[in-house]
Amino acid sequence: MFDTIAQQLIIGLTNGMVFALVALGYTMVYGILEFINFAHGDVFMLAAFLALTLVGALDVTQQTPPGTLAALLLGIVVACALFAGGLNYAIDRVVYRPLRRAPKLAPLVSAIGVSFILQNVGLFWGGSAMAVFGGGGQAAAPKAFPDILPQTNLAASLFGVETKLTLLPKDLLVMGASVVIMAALYGLVRHTKLGKAMRATAQDPNAARLMGIDVDKVVGATFLIGGALAGVAAVVYSLYINTIHYQMGYQNGLYAFTAAVVGGIGNIPGAVLGGLVLGLVRAFSDQFIGAQWQPAVLFGILIVILVFRPAGLLGSTAREKV
Repeated sequence: MFDTIAQQLIIGLTNGMVFALVALGYTMVYGILEFINFAHGDVFMLAAFLALTLVGALDVTQQTPPGTLAALLLGIVVACALFAGGLNYAIDRVVYRPLRRAPKLAPLVSAIGVSFILQNVGLFWGGSAMAVFGGGGQAAAPKAFPDILPQTNLAASLFGVETKLTLLPKDLLVMGASVVIMAALYGLVRHTKLGKAMRATAQDPNAARLMGIDVDKVVGATFLIGGALAGVAAVVYSLYINTIHYQMGYQNGLYAFTAAVVGGIGNIPGAVLGGLVLGLVRAFSDQFIGAQWQPAVLFGILIVILVFRPAGLLGSTAREKV
C-alpha cells in the first residue's frame, strides 16, 4: 500500500507541476487584464509540435551522448520558449490589443476563435512532416514523442531498499525544472522593475499610466512571459508523456485553467497550488476509484472547494468599487 500511495504521489506531483506551468500563463494575463486567453492551451500544443520537429530534425535519441543530449534539450527548450512567447505576443498585438476597450465578450470570443485557428495549424503541421514526427498515419493521429531520457529506476538507489516504486529521471526533471522556473518567475514579479510594473498595472491600469508606466508594453511582456512558460511546459510534457496531439491544448488548457481558478486566478502561488491539487486528485482518483470516473470526481471536488472558497484557495475577495 505504501508503494501504491507513493507512486500516485509521484504521478500527481509531476502532472500537477506541468498543469501549474501552463496555469501561470492564464493567471498572469487574468491578473492584469481580467481576461481569459483561451488560446493559451493551443500555444502550448504548437510548442510541443515544434519540440517534436526539432527532436526529429536533430536526430536526438537515447543513444545521443549525455553531454550532447543535455545541450540539445536545452536548445530545444529555449527555441520552444521563444517560439511560444513570440506567438503569444503576436496574438495579443494583432487580436487582443485592438479590443482593449471593447465589451469584455469581444476579446473572449476572439480568444476562442484564435484557439480554433491554432488547432487547425496544429492539424496541418501534424500532416506535413510525418517522416519527422513518426507515429500515426493520419494528420489527426497522435504523434509519438521519442523517449530520449534514461529509463533507470532511481527508487531503489534513493531509498536503499527493494521497492516496487518507480521513479524515473524524467520524473525528477519535471519537478526540478518546474520548481526552478516557478521560483524564477516569482523573483521576477516580486523583485524586478518589470515585476513592479506588472503588479501596479494589475492593481490599477489607469493609475499606472498616470505614474508613467507603459501599460501596453507591460501587457505585451506578460503575454510574452506567459507564452514562454507554455513553451517550456510543452517540452516538459512531451518528454514525460511521450505522446502529443493537435487537440492536446484544449484538454490540458482546460485543466490548467481549472487549476488557476481553484488556486485563485490572478495569484501566482495559487496557480502552482491549484496545479498540484489537480494533479494529486487525478492520480488518486485513477488509482482508487477508476479512470472512467476521473472527470466526475475531479470537478466534483473542485466545485466543493469553490463553494466554500469562491475566490480560490489563495485568492482574496475584494469589494468592487462603484
